[in-house]
Amino acid sequence: MKGLIPRDFILDLIARASILDVISKRVKMKKKGNNYFGCCPFHDEKTASFSLNEKKQIYYCFGCGASGSVVNFLMQYERLSFPEAIEELASMQGIQVPYTDNDNNQIAQSKQVESRNIRRDLYTLMAKITNFYQQQLALSTSIDAHKYLEQRGLNTEIIARYKIGYAPSSSQLTFQNIVKTKNEAELYDKAGMSVNSDRGNRFDRFRGRIMFPIRDRQGNVIAFGGRTIINDSAKYLNSPETPIFHKGFQLYGLYEALETNRNPKQLIIVEGYMDVVSLAQYGIDYAVAALGTATSEEHIKLLFRATDSVIFCYDGDNAGRNAAWRALNVLLPCLIDGKEIIFTFLPQDEDPDSFVRKVGKTGFEDYLKTAPNLSKFLFDELLKQVDLKTPEGKAKLSSLALPLLDQIKAKAFRLNLLQQLGRYLGLLDLSQIEQLMQSNRQKYENKISKTVPIAQMKLTTMRILIGLLLQYPNLAQLVSDINAIGQVKMAGIDIFIELLELCQRYPNITTAQILTECLERPFYKQLSRLSTWEFHYQDDDIESIFTHTLKELYDNILAQRQDELIAKERVSGLNTAEKKELATLILVLSKKD
Repeated sequence: MKGLIPRDFILDLIARASILDVISKRVKMKKKGNNYFGCCPFHDEKTASFSLNEKKQIYYCFGCGASGSVVNFLMQYERLSFPEAIEELASMQGIQVPYTDNDNNQIAQSKQVESRNIRRDLYTLMAKITNFYQQQLALSTSIDAHKYLEQRGLNTEIIARYKIGYAPSSSQLTFQNIVKTKNEAELYDKAGMSVNSDRGNRFDRFRGRIMFPIRDRQGNVIAFGGRTIINDSAKYLNSPETPIFHKGFQLYGLYEALETNRNPKQLIIVEGYMDVVSLAQYGIDYAVAALGTATSEEHIKLLFRATDSVIFCYDGDNAGRNAAWRALNVLLPCLIDGKEIIFTFLPQDEDPDSFVRKVGKTGFEDYLKTAPNLSKFLFDELLKQVDLKTPEGKAKLSSLALPLLDQIKAKAFRLNLLQQLGRYLGLLDLSQIEQLMQSNRQKYENKISKTVPIAQMKLTTMRILIGLLLQYPNLAQLVSDINAIGQVKMAGIDIFIELLELCQRYPNITTAQILTECLERPFYKQLSRLSTWEFHYQDDDIESIFTHTLKELYDNILAQRQDELIAKERVSGLNTAEKKELATLILVLSKKD
């Protein structure tokens, strides 16, 4: 098992790396002033709001707030874990990652970067398995599989296009045909293609199933979905999470849809594999499916990057409407102006596969045209729960709608929905709706503050100190007594002290290195935001402003100590030393006033 990657190595790696080189190979960047700008790869946009500061070696998107160092970029863009991102970055520079032994923290070995090679080998293995499944489907012995596909009306063209195959029912036949070496056996397990019995025996995960390969954006097979034809208790079985497959980040059929049309006018999201391929056979080749999970934020982002119009297609029963409502709640914070969202509900007892067979391509697409858009679906569902003829009903609609609309960041979407809500409530002045929104938000915040105590603190003081230290790490050398700072009771002081210790230990540390060091800490988002905060201070004034703000912090320490002594004096009295200390503090602080 690999150990830890030494901090010194990570910091040195960040110092060696050029964030511009890494990002510019993935995002088209153009220099404007001191920074570089491009369209953000993490959300859909037409104007460049993604900025890169080469001096600080960090990036920031003014649109979605994505930010960080080169390591964070690789983690977000390539979907890598922290160690994998370090390995990837080291591989780009042709150096090895030294690992430390977990037990004694001594360097045990120096290993060549493995993550990239493992992913490459897994792609090769999965392609080999896909070919094997396709070959099995072509055999005359797979008569049941052929019969099933014929019953579902799939032709050879669609079967080939989606690389549909068949996993033989024998318990180890796939393994025996695919695996020839020890390394391949390990990869087979890593790919989630085997299961082990209580006795330690290995069996193929997929047996007696029609196989649907799941492909990533580059066309690599990363997982499988299998439909039983031998009456297994589980009708559908999916690959587990693996180093190359995370089901919440993938959509079945998206690769094939974009191969047909790189810029589709719309995409339909349906429930299952067979829905996707059946629609494609009828010429509706812009359908995709979530992989046995509820629609996630990542699914929404994938869809919005690919098209401007997304149709969510559900069964017309209560289960379908409940699923649509859950999807709506995921959608609201992700909405982007200019995107069209539609919800369609099929007739009772129909799914996309059965419905398209009845009405054909034209009938199906005509049905989609009658579907409600997001705002209509939202208010239709809310209005079912209220009686607008009464003041109480209007108040209930307000309480139901405002928390939902408050999640929306897209200005045009938000404005449109607020105006609609105003019409239902009889409020034509938008400012009145905004006041209701603010009041609702305040009630929520008050409720939270009653259940979660919020530490009293001088927010401005701490933000300035941490923000300046992040952007000018050499300021840490101005702090002579870190222990004294630790005496103050203020939110964020522990973070400030941790950063001071890091910067003093590594006098030449950079902003990017600090962010990478804190990447997996719970306060990373706050640090990331402060690292790009524009203070509008002159460079010549930075040191004096930091010193002055630090002095305010020290004054706060003295004031808190004075309050402690006064409180103690009232309760139990002070000893001689404490009385002397209190007198000195009162004198010092009175001069400051």
